[in-house]
Amino acid sequence: MRLFRKCTRIFIILCLFAVSVTTTILLLSSHRLRHLGSDGSKEFVGDLSIIKQRLEVQALNAVQQEEGQSIKEPILDVYRDGDRSSAVSLDSIDKNDSVGEPKNASLSGNDVTTHAPKKESQPSLPEQKLVTAREKEKPRAEDVQHGHNIQSHPRRALDEKVKEVKDQLIRAKAFLNFVPLGSNSNFVKEIKLRIKDLERAVGEVTKDSDLSRRAIQKMKAMDSTLLKASKLFPECSAMVKKLRAMTYNAEEQLRSQKNQASFLVNLAGRTTPKGLHCLSMRLTTDYFALRSEEQELPDQHKFQDPDLYHFAVFSDNVLACSAVVNSTVSTARAPEKIVFHIVTDSLNLPAMTMWFLSNPPGKATIQIQSIDKFDWLSNKYILQKQESLDPRYTSPLNHLRFYLPDIFPSLNKIVLLDHDVVVKRDLAGLWRINMKGKVNGAVETCLEGEPSFRRMDIFINFTDPLVAKRFDVKSCTWAFGMNIFDLQEWRKRNLTALYHKYLDLGSDRPLMKAGTLPIGWMTFYKHTRAIDRRWHVLGLGYESGVRLNEIEQAAVIHYDGVMKPWLEIGLQKFKPYWKKHVWYEHPYLQQCNIHD
Repeated sequence: MRLFRKCTRIFIILCLFAVSVTTTILLLSSHRLRHLGSDGSKEFVGDLSIIKQRLEVQALNAVQQEEGQSIKEPILDVYRDGDRSSAVSLDSIDKNDSVGEPKNASLSGNDVTTHAPKKESQPSLPEQKLVTAREKEKPRAEDVQHGHNIQSHPRRALDEKVKEVKDQLIRAKAFLNFVPLGSNSNFVKEIKLRIKDLERAVGEVTKDSDLSRRAIQKMKAMDSTLLKASKLFPECSAMVKKLRAMTYNAEEQLRSQKNQASFLVNLAGRTTPKGLHCLSMRLTTDYFALRSEEQELPDQHKFQDPDLYHFAVFSDNVLACSAVVNSTVSTARAPEKIVFHIVTDSLNLPAMTMWFLSNPPGKATIQIQSIDKFDWLSNKYILQKQESLDPRYTSPLNHLRFYLPDIFPSLNKIVLLDHDVVVKRDLAGLWRINMKGKVNGAVETCLEGEPSFRRMDIFINFTDPLVAKRFDVKSCTWAFGMNIFDLQEWRKRNLTALYHKYLDLGSDRPLMKAGTLPIGWMTFYKHTRAIDRRWHVLGLGYESGVRLNEIEQAAVIHYDGVMKPWLEIGLQKFKPYWKKHVWYEHPYLQQCNIHD
């Protein structure tokens, strides 16, 4: 009994002791927690945030170092609707954090590695900026993504979907070629149907905005068919070989079509249009209906007057000659001093004469001659022809320019005009040019980058020892089409005989290409006087890139090339300069379907 009481007392004492100790601990803990809740909690949370920031900064630096080793992408300018400052502020934060601090470090004499620990120990303004940027990171990222979508939409190619359709058709045709010949499986039927439907739905569309909803649906259907085809033919090497073969075939077809188009264009340039042939026939009929005295042109006494302005045109094209004469006379200040000497063949002589008899060029004088009437030409010279399929090069009229002193023995100077030129300014100033003892006055074509640029070795064979010895490959070239010739100097130097010498040498070996230009360069080598470029502008008969301001300032514009203004293949942007000098209201032009 006593033992029981003794144990009870001990137990009560222990309980009281435990309660007192627990109470003391609770009081101390509550006080400690109150202190931490007022001030210490901020330091604790701040320490955690700093540690987190440091870890994130290290991670960002590591990512930047990895990205710095690879190719850097250009900075995208992001713009949001109604807020253009978002991209600017984003760039400014990046510049302050990544670019500005290394610059400050270098200016202070410390490098980046010694400056970084100082930055960690003092979390001041830069860290606050980083925290501010990080707090806005999520919404800013969403804005960037949204802004990128907005920006990429207007910059997207206008034919992106159209190109995708073409790619689908190419892939479908490539898969179709994998199928054995004669196969009529369901897959073949399906892919043929898809190709046919997609081609019909797209048609000749070149922009995505013109694609119909039906075309989009057909594209989706084609995608599913192509996915099925890729599962049926999973071998990539076979697809690569097939695509290469298709590419080669397409290139061969394109090359063949280009050659065919070039041949047809050149053929069209050599062929006389039906309208011009009709005009010539009608004029010839009217000419032979005249009496002999009515077939003579007036003012024949001016033909040999050396004090007048004499122009020579060698052509068999009535309409082209009329445009040259009309444009020259309409721009002349003294048309009564102008004398035109037109030389043609016997077939077109009646038509040419009849045209200018019925349509006299105002106060100017016209002389029409036939090359067949030059008896001295067949006796004194042998009018040789160059070997060429182009009649422009083999025509005697084309080479008649090398006989000017013999055709006009009483003249001192003469201007040669090609029949594919249009005169836009008064040409009387050509007779006042000081030729400085030269024979030929021409516009140079040796300026690189110009549409009329030519080199000697383009048309002349400098691998021949004779050519390499007598001519300089770097010498300046010049143009035929509008040239002023001093016939007196020509006769002194006997350049016509020199022309025949080179022509004879060219018949034995390939010295030059066909045509009058290369042999003209050789004949008038060191006998040519360069005149102002505005006298003669070339390049209107082909896609030369001649500038509009050059055409407006030119005295003579030249439709050199195949695309003559009287042909259907002529360039429409240059035709108005020529059409304004053609009388389209003439009854014969109307009856022969020669319209503006």
